[in-house]
Amino acid sequence: MFDTLIRGGMLVDGSGGPPRRADVALTDGRIAAIGSISGEARETIDADGRIVSPGFVDVHTHYDAQAFWDPTLSPSPYHGVTTIVGGNCGFSIAPLSPDAGDYLMRMLARVEGMPLESLREGVPWDWASFGDYLSRFDGNLAVNAGFMVGHSALRRVVMGERAVGHEANAEELDAMNALLRASLAEGGLGFSSTRSAAHNDADGQPVPSRHASLDELYSLCRTIRDYAGTSLEMLPGTNLFTEEDKEILTQMSLSANRPLNWNLMAPRSDMPEVMENQLSASDYAAERGAVVLALTVPQELSGRVNLLSGFAFDALPRWAEVIALPLEARRKAFADPAVREQLRLGGEEQGPGNLKALTRWAEIRVEETFEPENEKWRGCTIGEIAEARGVAPLDALLDLSLSEGLQTSFASPTGGQTDLESWQMRADSWTDPRTIVGASDAGAHLDMLDTFAFSTQLLGRGVREMGLISIEDAIHQLTDVPARLYGLRERGRIEEGWHADLVVFDVTRVGKGPTYTRFDLPAGAPRLYADAEGVDHVFVNGHEIVRDGADTGARPGTVLRSGRDTETVEVPGGSTSHSPRPDERE
Repeated sequence: MFDTLIRGGMLVDGSGGPPRRADVALTDGRIAAIGSISGEARETIDADGRIVSPGFVDVHTHYDAQAFWDPTLSPSPYHGVTTIVGGNCGFSIAPLSPDAGDYLMRMLARVEGMPLESLREGVPWDWASFGDYLSRFDGNLAVNAGFMVGHSALRRVVMGERAVGHEANAEELDAMNALLRASLAEGGLGFSSTRSAAHNDADGQPVPSRHASLDELYSLCRTIRDYAGTSLEMLPGTNLFTEEDKEILTQMSLSANRPLNWNLMAPRSDMPEVMENQLSASDYAAERGAVVLALTVPQELSGRVNLLSGFAFDALPRWAEVIALPLEARRKAFADPAVREQLRLGGEEQGPGNLKALTRWAEIRVEETFEPENEKWRGCTIGEIAEARGVAPLDALLDLSLSEGLQTSFASPTGGQTDLESWQMRADSWTDPRTIVGASDAGAHLDMLDTFAFSTQLLGRGVREMGLISIEDAIHQLTDVPARLYGLRERGRIEEGWHADLVVFDVTRVGKGPTYTRFDLPAGAPRLYADAEGVDHVFVNGHEIVRDGADTGARPGTVLRSGRDTETVEVPGGSTSHSPRPDERE
């Protein structure tokens, strides 16, 4: 007798092949049979008129802290995600030392938009080794979860305060490599790092990994090549991709003998040359025997911003020192006309780049308000509010935010993203072999992004509404492609004997519901949230974790450990090529 029989659905197995009608039987956490099945089962699910697909794989999350207070890792499973990878961008919270916890906690609050009060209240910060950290989640999670070993954590544990502002000496580098080896042996999925100019710590200083020499970076990459089933993730210095950026990513891949995926490519019609240059990094790498892949988004990027966290605003000239102030002092500063003049000048000084739109104050739109008297401004631009009140746009923005304790949610202008040409560019990128679909950032930027719904966005908008990609291609990109990149054993496709990670959904309804704010984090802190539509059943390792949009209470997720749950994926030139070690350089 089968445990579960999913009968009569249209099977899209993840391979890229066309849908076909088939039953799927589950036993002992595995897929026991596929086809026309007549056997009995303890439970039978009628999937007539539904798609049955592998569970979706999200390789770029920041659920490292949330896993302590939310074993469902919501909202990902409600959107069909059954496997996640955390510890990206160098921002793991393991390994840990007694004096590193406070720094890493404050760094995450600043750079990844996690409320500091939630991190303090919801995370114990009492582990040491990577293995100890992973063990906290065995038998406790709804989904499968693996975690990368972060460069900034390694540096802070080994170097202490020297991690910021200093290169590692030989002894420190040896200690970092030893700590990385121990973390990988205990199950770390690989190594992640960042050189991004947007990544600063709670003190406004570049995060620890940004102070590393290239010798250090390549040395740590070489370490992971000795551990089976490990992977590599990185953020380059800029998304504009200089020749130096391309060379660094290539040498990282060759040093590690692993494919490298970087975050993030967001195609838009007003800057087509950016996408072309970014994809050229993959060509550059391939010519040298490396593999470099871009994480590409399946939706418009219309992130929200606010002055409570201050993320994005703090990257503008003259704004960082104000955003860094304690909350009450920050409110007083925002109300000071002299400070406002400095902030206005800072907006004028912002040069071309991703943040330039944020300084077009009049075009910023009010997304969500929190006081009844301000409800009338929801959906309005700051320019409209400024005209109605007879004040300058920046004053209108600051006044509104101050009236709501700085919680007001704004959306900066999104020119070059909503037009059909941008959507076609996105669609071209989804199936390009130089990319993988992802970049959800789930668990991070909690008051800023709703990209956690990338899977239902792709299926709802990309497949159903716009017809830009077939259902079989979309599911292939959400399942098999990321699973094969990370070497996930027997996951990512519906095949007999493989792990029973499955999603049953209505292709005529699947999508992301409206985005709204929930105050359900530790200490009552807020986060953006969106319910999934059309997702009926989600199974992890043969157990149903979501039924009709509700948590079933099951916690069957596997904590993925490198080598045991993953297999090695090498690159063409990695077995014979490597970057010179420090002692080999002249």
